[in-house]
Amino acid sequence: MKKQALLLGFLFLILLTGCNLKSENKYKTPKEEAISKIEILKSLMNEAKKKSIDITREETTLWFSKEFIKFADWDEAHKDAISKLFGYERYYKPNKDSLAEMLPDFERRKVIQILDKSIEDLNKELKGEIKRRPVNKVDWQNAKAADNMFVSNGKPSFPYDYFSKTVGQPLTNEAVYNDHLGALYHGGENLYPVDHDRAINSFLLKEDGTFDQELMKEITSIPDTNIGFLYYWSMGIPEWVEKKEPEIRKGRSLFTGFDIDNPLAREVWGKIIRHTGELTKGKKVTELGYVFANEPHWYSEKDHWTYKYKEMNGISSYTLNKFRSWLKDKYNGNIKALNSNWDSSFSNFNTIEIEVPIDKALIGKPVWFDWCRYNMHRTTEWFTFNQNELHAVNPEADTHIKLFPRTFYEDSRSHGMDFEALTELTTMIGHDAKALGSPSIRPHINSDWYKDYAYKWDGMAILHDFVESVSPEKINVNSESHFLSSGMWRDLEARTSYVRNVYWLATLMGMDANTGWFWARDPDGSPEDRLEGELNFFDPGLGGAYAGSNNMQPHIANEVTQVMYDLNSFSEEIIALREQSRPLRLFYSETSAINTPQYMTQIRKLYKSLFFEGLPLGFLTKNIIEKQDNSTWNTVIVYKTKYVTDAEFAAMQSYLDKGGTIIIDSSESLLMNEYGKKRSQKLSASKGKLVILKNASIAEIKKIALAEVADQMPDVIIESDNGKSFKTTISRVVKQGNGSYLVNLLNVGHNTAKIKLSLKSGKSITIKNLMTSNSVDSEFNLASEEVLLLEIKQE
Repeated sequence: MKKQALLLGFLFLILLTGCNLKSENKYKTPKEEAISKIEILKSLMNEAKKKSIDITREETTLWFSKEFIKFADWDEAHKDAISKLFGYERYYKPNKDSLAEMLPDFERRKVIQILDKSIEDLNKELKGEIKRRPVNKVDWQNAKAADNMFVSNGKPSFPYDYFSKTVGQPLTNEAVYNDHLGALYHGGENLYPVDHDRAINSFLLKEDGTFDQELMKEITSIPDTNIGFLYYWSMGIPEWVEKKEPEIRKGRSLFTGFDIDNPLAREVWGKIIRHTGELTKGKKVTELGYVFANEPHWYSEKDHWTYKYKEMNGISSYTLNKFRSWLKDKYNGNIKALNSNWDSSFSNFNTIEIEVPIDKALIGKPVWFDWCRYNMHRTTEWFTFNQNELHAVNPEADTHIKLFPRTFYEDSRSHGMDFEALTELTTMIGHDAKALGSPSIRPHINSDWYKDYAYKWDGMAILHDFVESVSPEKINVNSESHFLSSGMWRDLEARTSYVRNVYWLATLMGMDANTGWFWARDPDGSPEDRLEGELNFFDPGLGGAYAGSNNMQPHIANEVTQVMYDLNSFSEEIIALREQSRPLRLFYSETSAINTPQYMTQIRKLYKSLFFEGLPLGFLTKNIIEKQDNSTWNTVIVYKTKYVTDAEFAAMQSYLDKGGTIIIDSSESLLMNEYGKKRSQKLSASKGKLVILKNASIAEIKKIALAEVADQMPDVIIESDNGKSFKTTISRVVKQGNGSYLVNLLNVGHNTAKIKLSLKSGKSITIKNLMTSNSVDSEFNLASEEVLLLEIKQE
């Protein structure tokens, strides 16, 4: 009721503001005002062109202004359709008619807002008050995937677009594929029973072993002009496969509509992957890789929300038999050892049974560990099979998986997703990292974070720091960025400052390309085909997604492109800032994550406490110790990590043997093996430094850890005071070749932060705002969600 009251208040304010605007300004209507200001901006742009001032940013504002005036007209003429679309989202449903009524003028006023900002900025540049760097556009035809970044026009490049772009529009339609909305070619998400839109799916293969040539044209007819990526979309399975394999759907997941252990499923997908891999080899549409799955997970615990979507409602005989074989290897054929662990009495490995979904009461028990570990093993094996099939015919193909971030940063580990193994496997890093710009619109979602921060940044951040620690030299692709809205949140009055901050932070932390959720307007302003008529999707995500999205927000859609322009204009600086060592690492154990009910909750608390200290944080695992140069980090923190395998323990000892530093929160950490058996061995300092604390608090651990990396801290001292007991200013510093310092500041708090900059040496400094070319004092205010990119020089 409280949220409904706030929404009604918002509507009243909009209507009241509209009345006041009509009575106080010279324009009869918001549309008239918007059109008039378009002419003002165009006049200024002509003046700027004569002075050789770059007007790329203004061209985008102008484009979005014209588009949304057109969209507002469509919405005004089709209020019943808009009301229906609002009604598909339960948060908006009670007020769908009044929202449809107010939307056209809301959009027009937001157009006025972006025009006013653009006019103000260009006037400043014309008067010499600011000087902006010209935009370095993405070359949509010729950008290339290099070792760990995309390159366009000889510089690092951050391609951007919208995921699931309006279906039915040809890829050559410049009203949909352009610099403003992005121009990546990609197979979009489909929620119909039969897939479409260039997604590679199960229906391509017919029972006789031949391929459906009509469906194949969706792939083969893609113009070889713009760069992009292709999806392997595994939602459905043909009827002929079901007839041959009655178990084919047993053990399915939300977005994988079949059992990945089924031999016929593998045969079908092996043929499809090989054939499409050959057909698309070397095409520009694969420059950003082949995506093997959409948000894969196989949650297999009782009472999980995925159960109602038929996810892991049981397991097939194929999965059970493969599990039995895996257990036989794990226990070296010793059934007595398994029975002792499981408290069972199986006569041999072929008689082992397990109930799936598994009871959460078993968390911490050997049977829980074995199932969860095996579930990860079989998933990794499935994607290894996918990649091997592709590389057999297309060895240079880049690959990634749209990893579902919650499966990493939330506590459950019954989902079968080994983030480290999958990040190591694919040639690119793939995911769909999210953020919440406002408190959740779902009453059951905890929004306590809002007390401290302007937006929920930590899930996106911890995911990036983990995958970038695992594979620091890989390109990072967010193929469905939910920064603008999601099923958890949306806000018609979303802040442009939030958009700039979150896209900047994600890029700073490793994101090389992104496609946002989602663009669903056809060029005439109508919603795309899938949103017309009666919506009846298997997954309700798309149906309710249009309401309150960027498709109704000219200020948000425009700001996405504006921040991507700026990021691409300063791409070399962004790469320099993020390609720094991670001297402080948090130890991550999949063993403890599986066995400990709140392992990630605890790790995230420690992570957040250290995130604002001016150094990129990193993670450490057994594999990272064994595969990467140990000298690239300085200190490791072990926190609330009770369970580790003998191999993990041995890796930690080897790190100490090489001279590393380990801080352990208590004698409880590293105490048990994966089955809860107490370990007799103790770590030895050897050539390194071992600090074992006694049930230390996060504050104590933080103090000791920061002391260990004190000599790794930047030369620029950044003091920040937001009036709170915790920090909200994210800072990165890198020394440049000319001796100057590049400093990036982002405030994710509600309060303005008072900033003071100085050098450790105490020498005097000059500071320049690189976005405006203006000088900055050493003490200044950093507004909530403000982003600054500064250059500091010694005088």
